[in-house]
Amino acid sequence: MEILLTSEIQKLNESVKHESEFIETLTQEINKTIVGQHYMIQRLILAVLSDGHVLLEGVPGLAKTLAIKSLASAVDVKFNRVQFTPDLLPSDLLGTLIFNHRDNVYTVKHGPIFSNFILADEINRASAKVQSALLQAMQERQVTIGETTYNLEDPFLVLATQNPIEQEGTYPLPEAQLDRFMMKLIITYPSQEDEMMVMSQNISNEKTVIKKVISPEQIIHARKVIRDVYLDKKIKQFILDIVFATRFPEKYKLSKLTNLLLYGSSPRGSINLALAAKSLAFMKHRGYVLPEDVLEVCHDVLRHRIGLTYEAEAENITTDEIIGEVLKVVAVP
Repeated sequence: MEILLTSEIQKLNESVKHESEFIETLTQEINKTIVGQHYMIQRLILAVLSDGHVLLEGVPGLAKTLAIKSLASAVDVKFNRVQFTPDLLPSDLLGTLIFNHRDNVYTVKHGPIFSNFILADEINRASAKVQSALLQAMQERQVTIGETTYNLEDPFLVLATQNPIEQEGTYPLPEAQLDRFMMKLIITYPSQEDEMMVMSQNISNEKTVIKKVISPEQIIHARKVIRDVYLDKKIKQFILDIVFATRFPEKYKLSKLTNLLLYGSSPRGSINLALAAKSLAFMKHRGYVLPEDVLEVCHDVLRHRIGLTYEAEAENITTDEIIGEVLKVVAVP
């Protein structure tokens, strides 16, 4: 579907407006417990709609656990939190075979990965073996215990967190695993007004209960509708130009970045950028993608897919600054 007639776009627009009505209801329900973190909530919903995983970076206490738990309650799906530690084993995450002496058979004990929404807390504290076990679940939506492979329930979302301050006893995530995350979000402190509300909420006797407002089936159906959101060929080219500028900066008159970039975004970057833009358009009740949608999610999708040289790190240059330079020169359609 390269080019649509105006009448077809209008029809698609009406369909998306109808199908996306639940977005405000879902957001309002989560906001009953989460104050101020509008960016994080929007991106979590976007990830669920896009069938992608999220890597969150932020100091402790910014409601990361509460946000994913509230989202799970509002969608009425199963939620599990796993604290990643250096002594965590793959079997602690996936499950294991237990020998039943009475019946003389092995039985399977499922691990916490058998859930819909998983919070992998401080993911970079676990060993490479645990990382690879999680990687199979994230990419293939299935796990292997013994000789049997089990499919994971849909929807399935991994929200992994990293603490940007404490790096002692951590294992850096391999580039291949980072690439499996659709987005990397940088979470900052709330404003003083928002924190006043958080404090008041937590010292009162009132306990907020999140109600189920949508079903998992609605999420799965919404994903199909999002695939039909119109993405014009010019915007596809815009996405490719952004991604290719991170690989070959000299071709886009960005020679100053050549010595700063170790590698550029993988093809997953362009795929996820297109899909995230479609999901954002859906959340805004539009049946077509605008360049502004691409620009809004660009940093979140690409910041963990770009490698920096030692020279860039020595100058304290960040991938967000690199993306900013790219967006200055790539022509917006």
